[in-house]
Amino acid sequence: MQVLAMNASAEVICVGSELLLGQITNTNARFLATELARLGVPHYFQTVVGDNETRIHEALSVAAARSGLLLFTGGLGPTADDLTHESLASYFNVPMVEGQGLWEDLQAKFQARGRVATEIQRKQCLLPAGAHVLPNAWGTAVGLLWEARPGLHILTFPGVPGEMTRMWQANAVPYLKALGWGKRVFHSEILRFWGVGEAQLAQKAHHLLQSTNPTVAPYAQGGEVHLRVTAAAPDVETAQTLMAPVIAELKTLGGAYYFGSDETTLPLAVGSLLNHQGQTVAVAESCTGGLVGQLLTAVAGSSRYFRGGIIAYDNQVKIDLLGVDPALLAQEGAVSLAVACQMAEGVRARLGTDWGVSITGIAGPGGASAGKPVGLVCIAVAGKDGTREWEYRFGAQQGRESVRWLSAHAALDGLRHQINKFSQK
Repeated sequence: MQVLAMNASAEVICVGSELLLGQITNTNARFLATELARLGVPHYFQTVVGDNETRIHEALSVAAARSGLLLFTGGLGPTADDLTHESLASYFNVPMVEGQGLWEDLQAKFQARGRVATEIQRKQCLLPAGAHVLPNAWGTAVGLLWEARPGLHILTFPGVPGEMTRMWQANAVPYLKALGWGKRVFHSEILRFWGVGEAQLAQKAHHLLQSTNPTVAPYAQGGEVHLRVTAAAPDVETAQTLMAPVIAELKTLGGAYYFGSDETTLPLAVGSLLNHQGQTVAVAESCTGGLVGQLLTAVAGSSRYFRGGIIAYDNQVKIDLLGVDPALLAQEGAVSLAVACQMAEGVRARLGTDWGVSITGIAGPGGASAGKPVGLVCIAVAGKDGTREWEYRFGAQQGRESVRWLSAHAALDGLRHQINKFSQK
């Protein structure tokens, strides 16, 4: 076995027309990308190709010219449109041969399930000549390990995520380490910000974006801005040491917009603050219909700080349960800062909490009026020191669910700022 040149890179090729049609989510590519980073394997390209031999050949031709390690997922089943192994064999002009003992193993797997393997299933026992079996103890389709030509290593996996991940850990990782990978890692930390634009944050951190090790990359996702800091090093501890000063500076530059790293969501960040301060919160929601409460209660242990909520979709509910002034509703309308303030103060008073949070808005597609377009949202946070309110215009182009999502997170972020302000007094 020839050792993979350390300047080579990996490429992930996912086979399956169902991926191109959007019928399933390509979780395999994400898993393999994460695992390659852990092994310190450079990874610059991913390809999705349908169940077609000609197009698989085209994808293979491009990938083999630029990458030394090709990871295929999908197309290993028994049906006529499962073409990955056949396409590899025809591309490299080698015959398909039955792996030693594979048919017997497959029959035993079917027998253990009370079934009989047919000749159709026997197709899964065929591999390109010269390839080695990548065992699959969790399903019927085996993969392969193959140095198809000097310096070009190919691994194949079934498309079933549960089988692919286990095969990767049990067999692929030891194989790659034997080739010389795994002697360094790519370690990342994602810094998460809310309330600041990607371009604005990138401008502040412009000098750090030029860094080569660690690298800093900005991107926007779900209303948040993320800064991904990645270092290459012999081990995670060394990588973290390289990253520490850069991360510290980025947090300083981001200021109050920064709310957490990696898996820390806004609901989790807010919950941690409330828990630390020993405070409670209640919510009054109109256009979000309970989404803020749902986000808060998705966090384990939220019963310590979340008291409850009132979904006040109808104006009469706002009046009867939250104590909103009918005259104010008539004068300002339900979607107004004044009404949002009374909603927040009302739910705080009625549920006896430290904080009251409210949202009222127009999620669309209907409901707009002169001066109040779709996407107009009013948010308020009430505490013992008074009430703070915010007006947002998310825009009709965002779509109803996006407006609701952004509104709920903007409300949580407003609460976060108020808690931090209170704690600093």
